[in-house]
Amino acid sequence: MQAIEGIYSSLTHPKKVVITMHQKPDGDAMGSSLGLYHFLMQLGHTVQVISPTNWASFLNWMPACNLVIDFEKNKEKCERLINEAEWIFCLDFNTLSRTKNMEAVLSAAKAERILIDHHQQPQAEMFAYGISDVSKSSTAEMVYDFIIGSSHGNLINTQVSECIYAGVMTDTGSFRFPSTTANVHKLVTFLKEKGLNHSKVHEAIYDNSTENRLRFIGNVLLNRLQIFYEYNTALIAIPQSDLIKYDIKTGDTEGLVNYPLSIEGIKFAAIIIDRGEERKSSFRSKGEFDVNSFARKYFNGGGHFNAAGGSSTLTLEQNVEHFIEAMKENKEALATYQF
Repeated sequence: MQAIEGIYSSLTHPKKVVITMHQKPDGDAMGSSLGLYHFLMQLGHTVQVISPTNWASFLNWMPACNLVIDFEKNKEKCERLINEAEWIFCLDFNTLSRTKNMEAVLSAAKAERILIDHHQQPQAEMFAYGISDVSKSSTAEMVYDFIIGSSHGNLINTQVSECIYAGVMTDTGSFRFPSTTANVHKLVTFLKEKGLNHSKVHEAIYDNSTENRLRFIGNVLLNRLQIFYEYNTALIAIPQSDLIKYDIKTGDTEGLVNYPLSIEGIKFAAIIIDRGEERKSSFRSKGEFDVNSFARKYFNGGGHFNAAGGSSTLTLEQNVEHFIEAMKENKEALATYQF
């Protein structure tokens, strides 16, 4: 994989471009992709954003989100666009497998694949150009750096700003996670000086819940939360029946894993959700407990040092048992946490 700076000189030569992201895209995946879309469109490129799957409805406000194509619903059209592309930007994922059913067509594509991502252990051999930087708060921050680094900062308009801000804001937990560096605040300053209305973005993402989702969260915190104080750990296990009862949609469980971290003494929080065909897990931590290594070792996953995920075909009950065993194996790291 060559340095991404290698494509700077080609940015002013219009190409057929596809931008894609990981399955079930979150605010950073969609925000970085659409931010890049609005930037490349101004340079005259023909650009199509493709999501491997559907996405949360609270992202639909983003400029041009209505133009994003769902691969699972439009497979033939997406495959044609991918096969015709000259550049394929791969955002917010480190391996092609994270695009689910798109992996095969992306692997076979003749286009130059370009990586912009901040997850550990990228599949570097699959990309012609790219940048992978785990120190970055978000892929949206990296798209901002890409635009500035290519000397096209003047093209950061309202559409680009709103998408980038949404990605940075969501992946930093509204700027409270350790990944929020001084450069992140400088980025926000730049966007504000460009006229960004940050309140609009915040309200669009966080103030659009359904009543069902709010009641679902209440049920989760009341009935599905377990606290293991001797391990400074919290676990949420959600059966599929809860998802059905509260009519939970894609994105409605976003951020739930962070709630237990607000409890005094809790340094490690996990959520396991029974989604029918598989059980999905998310892990968050404070301080020096590495959930990326935990997810890789026990749950066939990975991610960042303080935020990771995994999946399993075992039952929910088996996953809970497996988690408790894994937690106990890490007692020394978890029980000695100092606040």
